Parts: sequence; C-alpha cells; structure tokens
Amino acid sequence: MPKMKTHRGAAKRFSKTGTGKIKRNKAYKSHLLTGKPAKRTRKLKKSAIVDSTQHKNTARMIPYL
Repeated sequence: MPKMKTHRGAAKRFSKTGTGKIKRNKAYKSHLLTGKPAKRTRKLKKSAIVDSTQHKNTARMIPYL
C-alpha cells in the first residue's frame, strides 16, 4: 500500500497541537490594514482552532504532521 502524500499547501498553513487539534492562522491580516481598527488587527494575530466541521477534511490533507 503506498503512503499518503501530504498536501504541501495545507502543511504550510496548519499545524497540530499536542491534543490532536489543528491550529490555523486567521485571515484578513495581510493588506488594507489602515482601515481596520487596532483592536481588530490585534485579535487577528492570534491563532485559532479549525472548526469541527472542517477537522476531518483538514486532517486528511496533513496525515503525518
């Protein structure tokens, strides 16, 4: 049986935590930041956990991480 391939785009964007959850970065933090309040950009810095509805699909893309 061949090994599964890791989706390289997903590997650069997601990582697994010690408990097996998948960590992601938040969107909307790359450009047009002058119109966004400082409070919003501060909150966008923090990482988030992938939602339970997307966990299965995301985990399939990063089997060995």
